[in-house]
Amino acid sequence: MTPDPVLGVLFHWLGGLASASFYVPYRAVRWWSWEIFWLTGGLFSWLIAPWFFATIQTRDLLGVLSETPGQVVGLCIMFGVLWGFGGLTYGLTMRYLGLSLGMAVVLGLCTVFGTLIPPLVQGDFSETLLATPSGRIILLGLAVTLAGIVVVALAGARKDAALPDEQKKAVIAEFDFKKGIGVAIFSGVMSACFAFGLAAGEPVKAISAAAGTGPLWTGLPVLCLVMFGGLITNGIWCAWLIARNRSAGQWLGRTSLAEARSATADGSSEMAQTPLLANYLLCALAGTAWYFQFFFYTMGESQMGRFGFSSWTLHMASIIIFGTLWGFAFKEWKDARPNVRALVWLGVALLVGATIIIGYGNAMGRQV
Repeated sequence: MTPDPVLGVLFHWLGGLASASFYVPYRAVRWWSWEIFWLTGGLFSWLIAPWFFATIQTRDLLGVLSETPGQVVGLCIMFGVLWGFGGLTYGLTMRYLGLSLGMAVVLGLCTVFGTLIPPLVQGDFSETLLATPSGRIILLGLAVTLAGIVVVALAGARKDAALPDEQKKAVIAEFDFKKGIGVAIFSGVMSACFAFGLAAGEPVKAISAAAGTGPLWTGLPVLCLVMFGGLITNGIWCAWLIARNRSAGQWLGRTSLAEARSATADGSSEMAQTPLLANYLLCALAGTAWYFQFFFYTMGESQMGRFGFSSWTLHMASIIIFGTLWGFAFKEWKDARPNVRALVWLGVALLVGATIIIGYGNAMGRQV
């Protein structure tokens, strides 16, 4: 199967849509603490969905993993664990820097590190990127992506600046630039470790292909390993929160005293009506959607030829594009001034343009 960068870009857009949409079902979960619904959905994200889809779409999954060298397995899981730290500290970045600045720093660093570190480590950065016209076009696409991230973040900062004084005070109450920058750098680098884990899993893809798996699906066994690492990090953190908050009973429909008091502050008697079936289904949907971003990522990467590492830039750009569109759908920008809305659309246009540029660079590379 000859790589098709145009198809690859479309797959990455689907992955970005899945990533930007996964949290929507969580918004409808009722009477569950964050650690309960996050771990419930996470079991689908990091364990159930990866193994299910890898089992049905690849050949001899267990045999492939058993043939994989232990060092490769260990590296994939280790980078998954580190990636988990990036996700957990992303929220702290938003707390200390605010949404706009925090997003720009974390996603910018994640994009740069996740895209450029793999070819640097493999020793073919100059030969692959700097020495070829197609490589230089991909670097241009990376630069345009970073510009788009900055523009979207700037629009968000201007939107926040127009908030009423009380809301503005709430937003900046914990602002700490030094602490925030430190956490943001850590989060950005750790989040990029997912790309490192996929790069470390190249031998797994080769073994899977040798077992008869089609080129679109050879990356799925790697996801089983990397996402298991993410399960370790998030599982430990959620377990600690569950023990501290004594929230495990929520899985059975129990409500804490604090939640009961909050729920009945207005005389409501709904606090005992935990919609357990709906909560489990919503978490399953959210968790599976979260997995699908990487499901489509591996499909897109398979179409990018020798510039597969550029998939990370396409992935990040697509997430921001669809995340911004969801922001408009939820009317988060309805009170923004027209020039601010125009600015955020400019950022989206830059990101869309960046995906086209990168796709074009990959198409040129295929013709060489």
